[in-house]
Amino acid sequence: MEDLQVSPERRTAGAWDSFATWVNANANNGTWFTGGVIAAAGVWTASVDLVIVGLMSYAFLSIAAYMGYKTGLPAMYLTRPSFGVRGSVLPSMINIIQFMGWAAANTFIAAVSMAMMLNALFKFPAINSNNAYISIGTGIFIMMILHLLSVSMGEKSIRILERFGIWLIYILVLWEMIVVFHDFSWHQLINWKPAINIKMSSGKVIDTLAVFNLGWAMAGSDFSRFAKNKKAALAVSFIGVNIGTWWFASIGMFSTIAMALSLNNFNPENSDPSVVATKLGLGLVALLVIVITSTTSNAVSLLAAGSAYNNIFKRTSFNRSLVIVTILASLISFIPLIINSFLASFTAFLSVIGMTMIPVIPIFLIDFYILNNQKYDISALDKAGGVYWYNKGINWIAVISWGIGVLAYNLFQRWTMVSDVIGASFESLILAGFSYFLLTKTLRK
Repeated sequence: MEDLQVSPERRTAGAWDSFATWVNANANNGTWFTGGVIAAAGVWTASVDLVIVGLMSYAFLSIAAYMGYKTGLPAMYLTRPSFGVRGSVLPSMINIIQFMGWAAANTFIAAVSMAMMLNALFKFPAINSNNAYISIGTGIFIMMILHLLSVSMGEKSIRILERFGIWLIYILVLWEMIVVFHDFSWHQLINWKPAINIKMSSGKVIDTLAVFNLGWAMAGSDFSRFAKNKKAALAVSFIGVNIGTWWFASIGMFSTIAMALSLNNFNPENSDPSVVATKLGLGLVALLVIVITSTTSNAVSLLAAGSAYNNIFKRTSFNRSLVIVTILASLISFIPLIINSFLASFTAFLSVIGMTMIPVIPIFLIDFYILNNQKYDISALDKAGGVYWYNKGINWIAVISWGIGVLAYNLFQRWTMVSDVIGASFESLILAGFSYFLLTKTLRK
């Protein structure tokens, strides 16, 4: 526990570090691709939902981040008082899958860029050829090596990468914006309408963005425990993560619409930044920047996954946990190659994570802020038979409340009158939290 809890004198991350970390967390290929996917709702619907869902979701991130700042502990250790010492394996497993999944998505997109570069420079098979798996598979392997180097020194190496990577992100996005708005007028872009048969409902956009955004609430403490002060831990992270999301999702949206205008056909698969960069004529330099920014942004996801892995396998060192999740995420990156559709695997991933991850968030927040008044017995977090041991290490009230949230998510998704308008995410979050509060108050009198 001592090596995981960051004492005040070891907290060296300032406001700029926090800002760079959280801008980079969402200024990545996955955000770009997500922006392209929600373009199917049209510019106005997608933009309004992007802003509103971002503000709502990242409020939960800030609240969760304060837990890490106050206690000095990583996120999944802070689920032990609510789910139990052993029960915290449930949110930890969800977190591992979630962040390895996001890392894998970013890796695959970067591997496509790498494959295009290998084709142009060394005559590897083209990505639209029958032997594309050779080029993309090689790209995934190279990305795995880069990611292993990026996490080699844990949080310190990640912070250095973020300071460097943020400037490359600015250059790439500005370059992309110049190209898009040079070739297409603002009027053309905002008045583009998707065909009725592919139009995405507002509720679907909300669910897609909620899954994407709320996941960071499950990792806020992993970074805020290194913050020097509240400003760096809360306000700056909230601003940075929103800027990263709005900016990169917007350029993904407008780039994909530009592709639809140029090809006279909207295809969500064209949301891939590598495809966009190539077809808009940005060249090899843009592909290289996509590879580098994937390395910097994935460092954040891999740290979160490694922290969750470390909560389950306590005898494994944190750095070794990072290596393990990095290799596993790289292997997961082969799934789109196997099923021959990145969009299909990405959509399935969002559905599974939305259903399982979102109900966890209100449970550990309500437990900390409302039921325990921001006070935990840190010494009991590892203790068998202690206050957080509950029933053989599991708090079944939390597990049942989580199950109610999962059920609610599925039911609301099937109730199209609701899901098409406001989605299912925030309803399942509210019901899971209310269930946990009510059951705890009722059964522990």
